[in-house]
Amino acid sequence: MDCIITIEIGTGAIRVAAFDLQGTMLGSSKGAYPTFHIRPDFSEQDPEQIFITMLFILKNFLNEKIHPKKNKVVCICFSSAMHSVLPIDKNGVPIGHAIVWSDNRAKEEADGLKNSDLGKLLYKATGTPIHPMSPLNKITWIKNNDKGRFAATQKFLSIKTYIIQQLTGEYIIDHSIASATGLLNIHKLKWESRALKHAGITDEKLPDLVSVFYSPKKLKKEYQTSLGLHDNVKMIVGSSDGCMATLGAGVWGDGKATVTLEESGAVRVSGREVLQDKKQRIFNYLLTEGHYVSGGPTNNAGSVFEWYAKQFGDFKKAFDLEDCIANLINDASKVPACSAGLIFLPYLQGERAPIWNANAKGVYFGLNINHEQRHFIRATIEGILYAIYSIGKTLEEHRNIKSLFANGTFASYPFWTQMMADIFNKPVHIKQGSGSDSVAYGSFLLSATEIGLYKNLDEAAKTVKLPDSFLPQMQHHHVYMKHYAIFERLSVKLFDEFEAIAELQQGN
Repeated sequence: MDCIITIEIGTGAIRVAAFDLQGTMLGSSKGAYPTFHIRPDFSEQDPEQIFITMLFILKNFLNEKIHPKKNKVVCICFSSAMHSVLPIDKNGVPIGHAIVWSDNRAKEEADGLKNSDLGKLLYKATGTPIHPMSPLNKITWIKNNDKGRFAATQKFLSIKTYIIQQLTGEYIIDHSIASATGLLNIHKLKWESRALKHAGITDEKLPDLVSVFYSPKKLKKEYQTSLGLHDNVKMIVGSSDGCMATLGAGVWGDGKATVTLEESGAVRVSGREVLQDKKQRIFNYLLTEGHYVSGGPTNNAGSVFEWYAKQFGDFKKAFDLEDCIANLINDASKVPACSAGLIFLPYLQGERAPIWNANAKGVYFGLNINHEQRHFIRATIEGILYAIYSIGKTLEEHRNIKSLFANGTFASYPFWTQMMADIFNKPVHIKQGSGSDSVAYGSFLLSATEIGLYKNLDEAAKTVKLPDSFLPQMQHHHVYMKHYAIFERLSVKLFDEFEAIAELQQGN
């Protein structure tokens, strides 16, 4: 039987999946790797560790799930997290670790650019909000603060570009990942000269731009042999994880939005027009030419709850984070909505949309003598979802949203999904048992379109069915909105204090 392999290069893990040509998942596998925080505001990953993890997971998956059943791999499609920067030297060797999306070291570069005339022009041209997350500001930071590394860099890559280059020998970047760099003119599909000049580079320092449907050269012989794959396996460069999740959820057209709850989170809509936001709160990324995925990301979703679990959870089974998380969620379910007045600002890693404040910090507010750990657990989840709601609220200034389509590991917990429906006061749809598979399914749909199973992505997206729904409970929505109003005011009122404590940390 023919099958399609999808490889997601996520923030904290590689996820490999296989689908038959009718879209039925044949199996999946996952392998994790760490993010290093060597200094405040620094978030880095080892590209070699990611590549080796990818090979290990893919090889074992093929040997255990695909080859024994005589399944034939037709193509392999990639997706990845956005905003990574990896400098390489003239020999293609990484110069240090990759700087990933949650890295905030370029705060000064972003602040200096954001409200300038150039910053406003670049936001309109690139669709990427001016923030330390963007490769534009990361490269500028390297130019300003690590001159030796900057001078030695032959090219600045994304992590996905590096992995595909290792496998095929080509330095390429798809329009979708490129559109999240702050360096691509999304209207002309060319590197934006004003952004390049600001970063101090030329387009020769960047990979070649290609469509998300582009097929690189064949897999190198040594990997064909190691993985047991034929040389006619089609390699598809694919898209970003966010765009794939939107496609995989069938969010195509008006009235729909997708919510991702993985390590980070996002709310997204799709359409044919760029959403221009005067406050620069919304991103506009390309999936294919003339089709944009717009929305806002949060730094603080599942990673924050995992932080809570690791710090305060009861590990009854050694190193079993999933079991610990499940127990915490069960405890939270025994607490009434709004955690007896305890409100959590989840900004442990600064924040992107909609406040775009890299100095934002985490806060528990409203604490009293009667609060117990279970209140903290529920307040943590509520704070994460309040931050998600604030993004959706911003998007609704531009688009009508009638229903939500949830995906990601934490969306697979019914407690989280029901709470999301109650806060948004909208139905939330999800595939039971496969809430975390929308990125993989989006990669399948893109691959299936490329090999001719669908005429186009419009036709492919219409095939998505999400039968399971969580309907909002109005009595909960009303009480959530009263507490959300306090959450929203605190997020703005504490800007000066966020700035002050950030300055103190830098002084240390």
